[in-house]
Amino acid sequence: MAMDGDILFSIVTPSTGNRPNALRNAVDSVERAARFAGLERRQVEILIGFDGTRGCAPECAYPVRTFSLPRDHNRGNGVRDTLLKLAGGDKIVFLDDDNVLKPNALDLYRRHFDAEMVIGRIDTQLTLGQPLLPEFERTPLFRPDNLDLLCLCLSRSLVMDRCGGWRHHGEPGSAFLNMRDWHRSARSVTLLEEVVGIHDAGRSLDSSALSSRQRAFLDGLIARRGAPLAPPAVLGARTGPVLA
Repeated sequence: MAMDGDILFSIVTPSTGNRPNALRNAVDSVERAARFAGLERRQVEILIGFDGTRGCAPECAYPVRTFSLPRDHNRGNGVRDTLLKLAGGDKIVFLDDDNVLKPNALDLYRRHFDAEMVIGRIDTQLTLGQPLLPEFERTPLFRPDNLDLLCLCLSRSLVMDRCGGWRHHGEPGSAFLNMRDWHRSARSVTLLEEVVGIHDAGRSLDSSALSSRQRAFLDGLIARRGAPLAPPAVLGARTGPVLA
């Protein structure tokens, strides 16, 4: 583990620039998680890349660096590529501007700091109408509908030194292809059944900035309104070898 005072976690956040309330909510969740984990100010950095626009950095007790990047409009892929090259932390955590970390997320990741890849569960009730991803019980674990970048905490040396950062820019399913590459190259993988994040937690905070996927999901909920969602389960943790 890095020495005290070194950057332990780099939070990589692409932003469209038109969701200021959701972005503030995401940054607040990092601050809560960092405080819960007992992290010093210089042990966390939040990197926000604005896609083709200028945005404001939300106030935070931990360092926030913002970058106004050339317009990419590729689901944040180009932004992530740039931010990964700027990240100085031992570990990389991906947090889109409309998601949040759970308060215990960084504490859990710190407990498993020796693992090159940590995969936690995320609450997806606001996104999919199912309680959690990934489903560890079904195989294969690595399939496009079972994982999200929010599930991961990754060694920077794994991502940047051995896998060349963010690749597959122009290919469909770029995020999944990168996750698959990192998993195949990881020397150690830890699975956490605790919930580490909430997907789409900030989607209702900036009503004029819903993505097409979010609008479609909300339309579907209205069409089926009255159907209850299953509550999330919080289970234990397990560590195992790299999965095939």
